[in-house]
Amino acid sequence: MTTPRTVLVTGGNRGIGFAIAERFAAEGHRVAVTARSGEGPEGTLTVRAEMTDSASIDAAFTEVEAQLGPVEVVVANAGITRDTLLMRMSEDDFTEVLDTNLGGTFRVVKRASKGMLKARFGRIVLVSSVVGLYGSAGQANYAASKSGLVGFARSITRELGARGITANVVAPGFIETDMTAVLPEAQQAEYKKSIPAGRYGTAEEVARAITWLASDDAGYISGAVIPVDGGLGMGH
Repeated sequence: MTTPRTVLVTGGNRGIGFAIAERFAAEGHRVAVTARSGEGPEGTLTVRAEMTDSASIDAAFTEVEAQLGPVEVVVANAGITRDTLLMRMSEDDFTEVLDTNLGGTFRVVKRASKGMLKARFGRIVLVSSVVGLYGSAGQANYAASKSGLVGFARSITRELGARGITANVVAPGFIETDMTAVLPEAQQAEYKKSIPAGRYGTAEEVARAITWLASDDAGYISGAVIPVDGGLGMGH
């Protein structure tokens, strides 16, 4: 039985973020999600937050702390894509993705760390992507933002590890979501050929890896990159 914690999941209104929040709630934790629109799963608190604005993130944390208590587990999941080949990629395409995916994670984790340092306990889980280490044509901005999370988590581990705080990265591969569902059948079959497991993962499988990292059992795991990708990115 794991200790019930106050958990904040960013981007928890759809896809993988929604599944993560749902799983934490099912395991008996007090769960809040940030969203720009929409709502988190039933039984969770939804707060509005803009990842590029630290004042907005601060206000979201303040609301969660008032309603559920200090945040003990933070899952930085919110992210955007602006896919295009490097030659066509505008500076805005690059900086917007970096500022939301990497900058947003920095803002969220910095704010969360205050309470964690006071409590001498914290679980920080950053949602990266197989693309962060494997690379993907047309996603130089996204891949850079997602691989940046690895250096970020490992630096936090060195800074905060002695205070009972862990920081880990989960790197999902191809996961069944609204985004993969719209891909043409032939393209899906092609992708599945490159995955040793021969199938897409489920958002639930990603969520279970994350709830385990946040559990009492994983207190000695920090600075790790855990792939949930059916073997797609092996060795990267």
